[in-house]
Amino acid sequence: MTIKIEKRIVDFGINRESADEPQPPSMPQEPPPAPAKVVEMADKIAPKVVHMHEKLERPEMLLGSTYKLKTPLSEHALYVTINDVILNPGTEHELRRPFEIFINSKNMDHFQWIVALTRIISAVFRKGGDVTFLVEELRSVFDPRGGYFKKGGKYMPSLVAEIGDAIESHMRMIGLIKDDDLDEHQRRLLKEKRAQYEASVHQASDDPEARESFPPGAQLCGKCHTKAVVIMDNCLTCLNCGDSKCG
Repeated sequence: MTIKIEKRIVDFGINRESADEPQPPSMPQEPPPAPAKVVEMADKIAPKVVHMHEKLERPEMLLGSTYKLKTPLSEHALYVTINDVILNPGTEHELRRPFEIFINSKNMDHFQWIVALTRIISAVFRKGGDVTFLVEELRSVFDPRGGYFKKGGKYMPSLVAEIGDAIESHMRMIGLIKDDDLDEHQRRLLKEKRAQYEASVHQASDDPEARESFPPGAQLCGKCHTKAVVIMDNCLTCLNCGDSKCG
């Protein structure tokens, strides 16, 4: 139908409904799903990722590793066992996290504080979150009677610090602490420097243990706390971590 406009147009709009055209029947709308149903549907779409928390129940079996600590402070060795729990096994979110720690020894002199220490550390493990701070806290404990050097020339300020060193080794093994060791080029460079030093002082040896240890008379490195600093090219250089006073 044609309509003649004789007045000035001041506004316009679109009328989608017309009496001449039949309107399609309105479809009944479904009521919105209940909140519980929404949660159930979301669980089916996205898998539930389990994180470490203190209410996580202990499984029947845990994977563990045991570390032997032989120190000059005691006739008997200490055995540090750290058990891990596997979170989200078989999925892309699978993680291995420490769950508990035990320390055993024939020496009963330190029994009370060792039991207390293991219970506290285990409680921190089960709490979840970033537990790597335990390593620095334990390694910063100093024995008032003085520390000692472990095999390989690394200085340990106390027995507690060596326990922290064992925990760090375990955390590196399971990937909780990223390995920041030297790359292949740096290791090759240090090996060459050590060979040059031993050749200059005629200390080369065929003994495997002698090759693993550092030259006698080496100084303590302030960076890696290993007795491996020697003078090369009139400069103090660490044969363990590569730290040098000359840059």
